[in-house]
Amino acid sequence: MADTKSKSSGPAERKEKFTTLSGIPVERVYSQDSFGDSETEESIGFPGEYPFTRGIYPTMYRGRLWTMRQYAGFGSAAESNQRYRYLLSKGQAGLSVAFDLPTQIGMDSDHPLALGEVGKVGVAIDSLEDMETLFNGIPLEKVSTSMTINATAAILLCLYVAVAKKQSANLARISGTVQNDVLKEYIARGTYIYPVRPAMRIVTDIFAWCRENVPKWNTISISGYHIREAGSTAVQEVAFTLADGIAYAQAALGAGLGIDEFAPQLSFFFNAHNDLLEEIAKYRAARRLWARIMAKRFGAKDPRSLMLRFHAQTAGSSLTAQQPENNIVRVAIQALAAVLGGCQSLHTNSLDEALALPTEDSALIALRTQQILAHETGVANTVDPVAGSYALESLTNEIESLAGLYISKIDTMGGTLRAIESGFIQGEIQKAAYDFQRSVETKEQIVVGVNEFVAKEERGIPTLRMDEDIERSQIARLNALRAKRDSARVNSALAELQRRAATTENLLPAILAAVEAYATVGEISDALRRVFGEYQESVVI
Repeated sequence: MADTKSKSSGPAERKEKFTTLSGIPVERVYSQDSFGDSETEESIGFPGEYPFTRGIYPTMYRGRLWTMRQYAGFGSAAESNQRYRYLLSKGQAGLSVAFDLPTQIGMDSDHPLALGEVGKVGVAIDSLEDMETLFNGIPLEKVSTSMTINATAAILLCLYVAVAKKQSANLARISGTVQNDVLKEYIARGTYIYPVRPAMRIVTDIFAWCRENVPKWNTISISGYHIREAGSTAVQEVAFTLADGIAYAQAALGAGLGIDEFAPQLSFFFNAHNDLLEEIAKYRAARRLWARIMAKRFGAKDPRSLMLRFHAQTAGSSLTAQQPENNIVRVAIQALAAVLGGCQSLHTNSLDEALALPTEDSALIALRTQQILAHETGVANTVDPVAGSYALESLTNEIESLAGLYISKIDTMGGTLRAIESGFIQGEIQKAAYDFQRSVETKEQIVVGVNEFVAKEERGIPTLRMDEDIERSQIARLNALRAKRDSARVNSALAELQRRAATTENLLPAILAAVEAYATVGEISDALRRVFGEYQESVVI
């Protein structure tokens, strides 16, 4: 029990009950009595040592700062290329590519359902021609690239590899991450294409192919970010993300891979939300829980298999259109939580993202936020400066315990795929989102500028305006490509891909051949649709 004794009565407390955003009770004061000495020693350990509570490397940011990887992409490949060059010139250390919705769901820009969406929430990529433009003048051997793509992850990875080959890059040296986390699409986000099981087959094909061909590539970024953005609690974010990780590990084992052959290349993607103490504890709990899962459930022996490496992004859902300058403060605090929690890379959102895609100026402020954290605050000068905090260690233990209960429940249901197909995970997130919205409406949860401290008159800020001609220009380029490419080569490559899809052969060699023939993202996706079909979402009541 926490020690709540006080030498003086003091003023009455502001609220009857204090909790984290996840609803975990927060005690008035914590002490050594909150946990035992032996538990503390075993669970906390040292940085770079099992169970990695304090970080996955002994030196952490004293050896190397986290990668400042700003997520960007909009309009055409040429426009996004200009933004990437701008960010790299300002000190960004890695690229993070946002794709538009048609690209994410395997539709070309001239598809009827793509109307009005081309280049809007990310860059439009239809073919290798677009990918060449996107990375024009950027040597892929020298930059790490993360691509936020899932249902079409195999296609975009092959497009990236094809560009690297055209640059005469050594594929053994190119590095980056493809998100490739299709399970969270069924849970929280919705940009899926195929039914769950063939989609999982594509994921494990990527694991196997990358092991042999691009060994430095992170083959998946198992994403809790979108689970949190959909309304989950921090506890649910940890539980459902690690449950997805378990499902991917089981699928890879089922495909004949050894645990230590693929586990070192698994990575994770977490949200950095507003509750500073809970967020720091969340990362520590996730790291410790994953290390124990990999060691005890899967019997991993390679220490790298036990390390939960993660990228963090500040919480887009926490940004407000009202008083948008307040978002600079929110993002700075969220980024601090990610850094104190030991992230390996970080994206900081821009102040205007509740209104539009970020302007160059707002994107620069977001990047400068990370640079100030790294170079001015001192938080990177010692490894795990928060270790031993009674409050943080208690919260870490509590989050680990509650997340473990969720994972056990999912196990009893038959695993993550069954829990998704039954709607259990989706239902839990929906309830949490509803509860949070009710707390805002009743002012139990204050959102500055929204339900309290409201401005009488809102000031406008400059926002990025998209040129409506982008869609027409993109479609014109796509039509020109189709007219000049070798159609027989394209058709042959697509036929071979469709043949492989009906077998158990790895799909990546056929996808790479198709993209190098300048088959489009939509054409390749359609070839797989003809074999796999499309996913129909179950209704959650």
